[in-house]
Amino acid sequence: MSDFQIATDFFHACESLKGWEGCKGFVADGAVFAAQCEPLTEITTVQGYCEWMAAVGNGPLKGCTYNLHSSSYDEQSRTALFFATFTASHVGDGGPVEPTQKQTNTDYVYALTMDGAGKVTKMCKIWNAPWALKELGWG
Repeated sequence: MSDFQIATDFFHACESLKGWEGCKGFVADGAVFAAQCEPLTEITTVQGYCEWMAAVGNGPLKGCTYNLHSSSYDEQSRTALFFATFTASHVGDGGPVEPTQKQTNTDYVYALTMDGAGKVTKMCKIWNAPWALKELGWG
């Protein structure tokens, strides 16, 4: 299986809220995570992000969905990009306030660096979190 197919499978597993158990087979030991947005600045591992995503999507944002618009892979840098829109409403318990019933449609990009042997070694999420949190009534 190609690195791009593995990156694609990881993307769908993570966005389908499979958590670490459903994603770890695609990820190298010690894979790092980075994002320049709240509430993700303190998450430093891909494992931590997978766990966070599953907790949010199965908690306050229960019933969330995503729509993948575009994906690409650069062989030279071994980087896969996924551009998608996340749709969610704050309907479940959890989050910084009681359920607001408000919805967000927020665009984001995953940049996944592969090791050439079928594993994600680095993930960067590009996301305008303040916009999404404001739409959800959390700002």
